[in-house]
Parts: sequence; C-alpha cells; structure tokens
Amino acid sequence: MSMSIFESNQPRDGFPRPFPDTPSNVLEQFKMAGKVVVVTGSADGLGYAVCEAMAEAGGNVAMWYNSNDVAVQKAETLASTHGVKTRAYKIDVSDGEAVRKAIADVVHDFGKIDVFVANAGMAISKPILDTTLEEYRKQMAVNVDGVVLAAKYAGEVFKRQGTGNLIITSSMSAHIVNVPVDQPVYNGTKAFVTQFGKSLAREWREFARVNIVSPGFFDTKMGAGPESVHEAYRMAPLGRQGHVKEIKGLYLYLASEASSYMTGSDVLIDGGYVLP
Repeated sequence: MSMSIFESNQPRDGFPRPFPDTPSNVLEQFKMAGKVVVVTGSADGLGYAVCEAMAEAGGNVAMWYNSNDVAVQKAETLASTHGVKTRAYKIDVSDGEAVRKAIADVVHDFGKIDVFVANAGMAISKPILDTTLEEYRKQMAVNVDGVVLAAKYAGEVFKRQGTGNLIITSSMSAHIVNVPVDQPVYNGTKAFVTQFGKSLAREWREFARVNIVSPGFFDTKMGAGPESVHEAYRMAPLGRQGHVKEIKGLYLYLASEASSYMTGSDVLIDGGYVLP
C-alpha cells in the first residue's frame, strides 16, 4: 500500500542513522588489519586470489577447502609472507553439521568472523536431458546448499556480534544463458544465490551487509572450457578471459570499510560479456 506525500514525510524514530566511524582516507578504508575473513573454495582459482587480497591488506584468513590439500601450504605461505594469522580447514560445504562446526572452530581459533566469502562452487556443463539426477543434486548441494548453510551459521555469528559482512560468489550466468554450451542447472543455481543474497541484505539490515559478485570467464579451472573459450573471447568486448589478479580489488572493496554504504548489490565483473 503506497503512502501519501504527507504520510511518507513524517519523521521516524531512529532515523537517520549515524554515519559509520570509518577513516576518511580512502587507502585507510581498504585496510583489513585485525579483521577475520573466511573464504570457501580457497585452494586455488578465484578463492585463493581472494585470500591473497585479504592477507595483502593485513587481514587474517580462514581458508576452507574440500579436497585440495595444497591449501594447507598456501595458508602457511600467506601467514609468513604477510605477517597475518591463517589456518586451513577441510570442509564439505554441503554438509550442514560440518559447516556449523567449522564456523564454531573459526570463532574459537580467531575470536570472531568479520567477513564470510561464500565462494565454493562447481559446474557440470550439460543440457538438462543429458544431466543425471546425481549430477543435478551435486551442483545444488555445493552451489546452493553451500551458500545457504554458510549464511545460516555465519549469520548467527554476525547477529551475535552485532556486525558482519557476507559476500557471495555468484556468476554472470545468473544474468544470461551461456552459449554455446548449455548448462541450465548451473545457471539456475547462480540465479538462486544472487536472489538469496539480495534477500539477506534486507533481512540482516540491522547487523550485517550482504553483497554478490558475479564473475564472467576467468582463466581458471572454472573458466571457459575448450568448447566455449573462443566464443568467450568473441563475446567479451575486452577480448579475453580475466586474470585472477583482476578480481582481488573488488572482493577487498566489498570486504573492507570502503564499501560501508553498499549492501544488496550484485557486481558484474566479466570483461563486458553480458553487454551484447
């Protein structure tokens, strides 16, 4: 029901809220010193680039990974290189009890969670008629359940702390139908987490910010496959896939105080792929 001009112009208790007590200097706003950041899917690709960004800015990083034990050594390297605290946790993000316990473990080990980056994902690029039910359920478990479970249990921490920041890795595939390879299940999972993140931004408005990153093709294992790589070059106005170093600044911006007036946003970083 819409309001009249008179009704909508009445003062509301508690508004306007105060500006945040953050630095005026923009470089200071980007610093993550003393912050604790959890990153899922952190062993390589975009996830590890995010971990690098947070450590380079002085943040402490809890690296969650599923099967690639190289994350353990990478965590140690980040700690020694940047003088921050890190730890690797082997977690199946689709297992609710494992996620709940891992979040409790991070709080025990680090004392708090300032930022949770729900980045873990997987793709089985097949038409629906060629996709098995097991393949469908696997993608839903990692891409959808993994984000929902992270939000549920990290959100409890954020609410208890009175502050928090959730960043969800979605995809440009939430905005378009990829060609020439059909992948309706993957696209659907990403559309879910994008809308889910926007909904959380409102639900958590009293204690946490929530934003979404929608990458296009990056030169990683999750990037364009042999069947679609040349079309990826053609479709992107920049004429190439992205390098992982080119996404670090965006995640740092969203994780840091520099983005303190930003919530519910879905940021495309795709070399212009979705423009045509």
